[in-house]
Amino acid sequence: MSHSTHFAIDVPDSLIQRAKRGDTQAFEQIYRWFERPIYTLGLRLCGQPAEAQEVLQDCMIKVMTRIAEFKGQSPFWGWLRQIAVNEALMRLRRRAKGYMEEDVYDSDLADNGTAMPPQAAEAAQMIEALQTLPPLTRSVLWLYHVEGFTHEEIAGQMGKTPSFSKSQLARGTRKLRDTLAIRPATGTEP
Repeated sequence: MSHSTHFAIDVPDSLIQRAKRGDTQAFEQIYRWFERPIYTLGLRLCGQPAEAQEVLQDCMIKVMTRIAEFKGQSPFWGWLRQIAVNEALMRLRRRAKGYMEEDVYDSDLADNGTAMPPQAAEAAQMIEALQTLPPLTRSVLWLYHVEGFTHEEIAGQMGKTPSFSKSQLARGTRKLRDTLAIRPATGTEP
């Protein structure tokens, strides 16, 4: 399935071939192109800037060590995004098995005394509300609504069932509606 995503950056085959030969400048260019999308994905799924940075670093190390596995049967950005999603979900699984940290609100969105445009204020409220959700629920919402994954794809990524993904989406949507005081348009839950 093709997803609409901020990862959709065309990477020339020549750059990939150079990276496969170990050309450090090719890896640097790939890193620069994908640094922001990977970090943003890590932040949205893990909820913490430090973990997002670790997702970025671990993802790029895997790209460097596994680039020979990329066969070009799908876009490079899709292959790289899959690695980034896997890294973020692995961190969430480790956190769930070990301990639960308090999610930290993204300090980049903190109030700095200047008024935000209405759309930015709404986006900041939505991001803050997302941070109140448990990490797995937040991840399901992000993967479904933003990254465009299906419930089956999310289930496969998380090692769960599609019904798990659907129930997390429904719970998360209800919690967001309550947090943001939004009433459903049809009166039915998702």
